[in-house]
Amino acid sequence: MTVPSALERPCGVPFIRRMTARIAVAAAFALSLLPPGRLRAVLALLSRGAGPARYVHAKAARDAVLAVSLTCLGSHGCLPRSLATALLCRIWGVWPTWCAGVRTRPPFAAHAWVEADGRPVDEAAPPGYLSPLITVAPRP
Repeated sequence: MTVPSALERPCGVPFIRRMTARIAVAAAFALSLLPPGRLRAVLALLSRGAGPARYVHAKAARDAVLAVSLTCLGSHGCLPRSLATALLCRIWGVWPTWCAGVRTRPPFAAHAWVEADGRPVDEAAPPGYLSPLITVAPRP
């Protein structure tokens, strides 16, 4: 699995999408302070009524988040990055599957990501490398 870096920062993200992403990033940082149980409950509430996100929507949201936040680009930014991506998708009326779990192979660590169309969005990890412990899927 690779960690995004400032050198790989997406460019060409439209202005309005960047502004919306800034709002999602700010909300994501606030949500990242919640304990896991409460965070899951809040995300489950937010996911109600949204359709499932396609991979292309989730990838566009992730790119917008990475374009506006250097913290989300960093190695310790997976939680706010995944939350902001999910929130931005929700603003667009869709919801990816938000996941928090662990890496199953060294280096063992916690990780958070989003999935769409049954696969992790922009995570360069082989199948089975990430094991979800908490998931919040779209709830129509």
